[in-house]
Amino acid sequence: MSPNTLAPYVLQTLAKYQFEGRMCSLDDLAAEIRVRRADLRRTVSALHREGFVDALRMRLTLSGFALARAVVAVPLPELRSPCKPCEAAA
Repeated sequence: MSPNTLAPYVLQTLAKYQFEGRMCSLDDLAAEIRVRRADLRRTVSALHREGFVDALRMRLTLSGFALARAVVAVPLPELRSPCKPCEAAA
């Protein structure tokens, strides 16, 4: 999954954790967003390079917090579609 696709979900989830005053790890993010750790790591690194996330502390920077406030107001679609029930072969 591309970092551009995952970035709003990461920002929204990190903002939620910060609003609640909780610490967040890469595993917490992966479980919450339901994506692979490698994709998530690449996205967090890209957001860190752009100055929106402090990757060492897994917290939003001031500009990341401002961007996340804008993203929180927008409902994001599901990343993965729900599994369709399997039909038995005839």
